Amino acid sequence: MASTNWQQTFIERNVTVLGYNAWLGYLTSGRGLLVCSTDSPKLTSTGATFEVSFIARRRLAPFLNAWLTAPDTVLLQNHFNSVPILEAVDRYDPETDVMLLLQAEGRATFFCLEPLPVTPPQCYRKIRDRRSEFEFDTESP
Repeated sequence: MASTNWQQTFIERNVTVLGYNAWLGYLTSGRGLLVCSTDSPKLTSTGATFEVSFIARRRLAPFLNAWLTAPDTVLLQNHFNSVPILEAVDRYDPETDVMLLLQAEGRATFFCLEPLPVTPPQCYRKIRDRRSEFEFDTESP
């Protein structure tokens, strides 16, 4: 897989879901990092087919330390420690930017998406206001 092209396409196609989850995480937990994995696809309430989690800044250092030392973790952009990621999370503007750790095929890349073409609050409102389009009837066969 051509990682850079694939990752760019992934971000472009999922910018609304990424922005929504980043803003929701910020509203509930403050600054943090959005972690997306395409290794275990599933359909979520926002229509995403990837796992997405928001790690609050106060929990980010222990998460990254554990995650970066896992034997199956390979970072593509030479972040061998968590300091550059923590510093970026401390500096980003949650109103316009998203801090993203994207994992695919056992590899991970850190992205500072700044500024997004649509702000995280706009993404949040777009999905919130059109929630019925993202809800699934689990009772139907």
